[in-house]
Amino acid sequence: MRDTRESRLLLVLLIAIAFALITVDIRGGEASPVDGARQAAATVFGPVENGVASAVDPVGNAIGAVRASGARHDKIAALEKQNAELKAKLGSDDRNRSRVRQLDEMLKKSATGQYGIKAAEVIAIGAAQGFSWTVTIDAGTKDGVKRDMTVLNGDGLVGRVTTVGPDTSTVLLANDPDFTVGTRMESTDELGFATGQGSRPLAVQFLNGKARVKKGDRLVTFGSSKDKPFVPGVPVGQVVRVDPSGGDLTRTVYVRPYVSFTKLDIVGIVVQAPREDPRDMVLPKKPKAPAKPKPTPTVTVTISPNGDIVDTEGNVVGNIHESPSPDPSGNATPNADNAVNEQR
Repeated sequence: MRDTRESRLLLVLLIAIAFALITVDIRGGEASPVDGARQAAATVFGPVENGVASAVDPVGNAIGAVRASGARHDKIAALEKQNAELKAKLGSDDRNRSRVRQLDEMLKKSATGQYGIKAAEVIAIGAAQGFSWTVTIDAGTKDGVKRDMTVLNGDGLVGRVTTVGPDTSTVLLANDPDFTVGTRMESTDELGFATGQGSRPLAVQFLNGKARVKKGDRLVTFGSSKDKPFVPGVPVGQVVRVDPSGGDLTRTVYVRPYVSFTKLDIVGIVVQAPREDPRDMVLPKKPKAPAKPKPTPTVTVTISPNGDIVDTEGNVVGNIHESPSPDPSGNATPNADNAVNEQR
């Protein structure tokens, strides 16, 4: 487009319309009038995001190259060789080992809590410095994903599904200021509500203003009616600070979430809730307290007037007047001074 007065006016008009839509969307919240348009956009652009994610995936590139070879039979052997080399390289790649570890930990969490999950990959992130903390995952209605499903990973609670398209979904992260989840404290069962604070710890308000809370206490999700949007027992985080109540009806504590929201990769959508509340079973095992060092036993000896060395039990263990004498092997036997030193 040529740089003319009309093109500049059109650009200004489009920017004004964009800001107007953003304002309407923010004020609308969950009932935003543009939610339908967002879902339509997810339907249209979800496959595109998937395609972009696949384009930068070396495994996807190798598979695509083999599929696109078509009639070029003379290149199949070369492509297969390159594919084998790529697989060998990826087998020792740190990133892939990390992803395998993440998937393994997530499967262990879901098995412990009896969650039926659908694994997915984070393929896009929202504007963390803008209006919300969100990510896009490569699973949608075709995979059985629905709105208001719990999302977790091998560490704990990630967030909840807010928008679903055929191939992709949007997840509101637990550290978003608009995110609130009911919590239950380990052991004491004290209930509260945790709210996201961006890059800061979650703020939790307990219903009991006199609840006994200390640094290191751990929290899990309390669960929602019919398990939506939250299933029970998912690890939330650990208390790092407790504010005095100051006469308020509730008290606020600050909880460091188990999940690192800036390092998300493999996640799981809970498509089937557990039959029974797992309560604290999904929490990681507490580290064992360090063993107390065993005291070193000390031996006290006394010297009698005749030179005998006597231990605390009255046994004579030597005499200070004795001189070293050779033992049967020809080595000198320790003298009394050495015996005293050894006993000390």
